[in-house]
Amino acid sequence: MPVFVHHLETLVPKTSYSQEWSSELMQKEMAERPAIRRIIRSLYRKSGIEKRHSVVADLEDGTSTSLFFAPDGSRLPTPSTSMRNEIYTREARILFGELAQQLLTGARGFQREDVTHVITISCTGFFAPGPDFHVVQALGLPGTIQRYHVGFMGCYAAFQGLKMAQAFCHSDPDAVVLVLAVELCSLHLQFSTETDDLIAGAVFADGAGGALVSARRPHGRAMELEAFHSELAVEGEADMAWTIGDHGFRMKLSTYVPDIIQTNLEPVMAAALGAVDLTPAEIGWWAIHPGGRAIVDRVEESLKLDEGALAASRKVLRNFGNMSSATILFVLKEMLDGGTPTFPMPQGAEVKAAVVPVALPKDGDRIFAMAFGPGLTMETGVLRVHDATATP
Repeated sequence: MPVFVHHLETLVPKTSYSQEWSSELMQKEMAERPAIRRIIRSLYRKSGIEKRHSVVADLEDGTSTSLFFAPDGSRLPTPSTSMRNEIYTREARILFGELAQQLLTGARGFQREDVTHVITISCTGFFAPGPDFHVVQALGLPGTIQRYHVGFMGCYAAFQGLKMAQAFCHSDPDAVVLVLAVELCSLHLQFSTETDDLIAGAVFADGAGGALVSARRPHGRAMELEAFHSELAVEGEADMAWTIGDHGFRMKLSTYVPDIIQTNLEPVMAAALGAVDLTPAEIGWWAIHPGGRAIVDRVEESLKLDEGALAASRKVLRNFGNMSSATILFVLKEMLDGGTPTFPMPQGAEVKAAVVPVALPKDGDRIFAMAFGPGLTMETGVLRVHDATATP
């Protein structure tokens, strides 16, 4: 029984910072060491990122909820994990609720009473009752709804949510599943000269992505979830990790990660495509998690892809940075309909950005999706485009 992603939604905080501005800020804060300033300039310039969004508004000017800077522009003492998580709890609830509302509103042929399962995903904070509870409350769903939370798995966790949704739909053909990922990585910014902190500070950002999944026949453009495959590159266990410290979550992201991914890429892809009896030549579209520019470059080089094959991944990286688990949903949305994220506003209003026409996959086209995370985990998925609006 085929299972489909019927609709995708993406959402970002209103506050955004250019990469150039962010680089200048970090250099200013590390002013006592010229060598560190040079490293920061290089990291930010070569990141492939132009702009990132954040729930932290005080980086540019002080606010009443300052985390890093006082209203006069002076840097505050390093915030504790508790302080960061307090903001996560408040802002994540808002984003999860907004995302769920928009996902249902935009999904043709679905009503809130159709929803049977809610899966929430995040690795950048904790609270209980969790995001799943608050989504049910925000949508006015009955307490009998099945709800699950996938936590602390990192950038590949959206695949876990989609796999769970597929399994629920196979078990119950009438299931309608909301998969919602919200990550507020910027809350864990470190003004530190440690290499891992400098790299993380240059690429991570905030964003939210959601998918509505069911076994119903699509009314419009959709993606069939054909197959998933997961492998571990255990030699990279120490090169990508995510731990909780007294002053925020600390990301371990070594410069060896692109090399490890490149070494393991071809056998992983062969196994993933072999499961559905496909070859790389039969894949027309590539949705690669843009964890960083070097990762995208290595994937393109290893698979000998044509220039532009990873345009969607590069566009998401350029405009939004690495939003952990939500990022791959941005890339898939870019492929499905060329959509751009909306911005949450008070009282549930929204401002819609202009949609720039892009080349889109046609009915029957295959998409190979991949994301990477702690472990080092390599998650893949093969999706097939279904377009009920296509002319026979």
